[in-house]
Amino acid sequence: MKISEMRPEERPREKLVEKGAKTLDNSELIAIMLRTGTGKRNAVEIASELLASAGNSLSELAGFSMEKMREINGIGADKAVTVAAAMELGKRFIYEKNAEKHISITGARQIFDIMFPLMKGLAHEECWVIFLNRANYIIGKELLSSGGMTATVIDVKMILRRALEKKAQGIILVHNHPSGNPAPGTNDVKQTMILKKAAETFDISLVDHIVIADRKYYSFADEATSTAAP
Repeated sequence: MKISEMRPEERPREKLVEKGAKTLDNSELIAIMLRTGTGKRNAVEIASELLASAGNSLSELAGFSMEKMREINGIGADKAVTVAAAMELGKRFIYEKNAEKHISITGARQIFDIMFPLMKGLAHEECWVIFLNRANYIIGKELLSSGGMTATVIDVKMILRRALEKKAQGIILVHNHPSGNPAPGTNDVKQTMILKKAAETFDISLVDHIVIADRKYYSFADEATSTAAP
């Protein structure tokens, strides 16, 4: 059945207008983004299949590439771009909600809560640097590198140059492990020590290096084994 053939109160757009977005299930919300279906299936049915391919998990769907979404019959480039943009907006909304600039950073868990929405579901490694002032308030963050499955290369000179430009007193390095294992590798340890020593020459403190993997993280500062987040 085409959406236009449904009763008005069952159509996703009309339902949203009349009853509010909260009354729609995930498939209906995605169907609104897809806008149209195919000759054989309506947008809700296509959205349902897309969600099912992600285990009915929005978290998993947020990690889908556009190529992965296009494997679903009825989802072309335009629809995949629309869904990807919506997923990214959701991540940024959560980040803004968590990134309270008026809170002094006192532990790794705070950084995990801030950065997890941006790194959740990534199939590649990303490395970010967070800049702190003397009181450990966040004054900025930047993506250093993106790509690859097993290694993150730290550009020490670039990090310190940006820290000096921002007059940062402290920096926190954050990167993810797509494997799901947050334990740092030999290269992670080596590069952390190189950055720490280089930063000290400019009187800048490497406050922490945090590795995020799924819902777990490892903090060099805590020198702990993987800490699970509820």
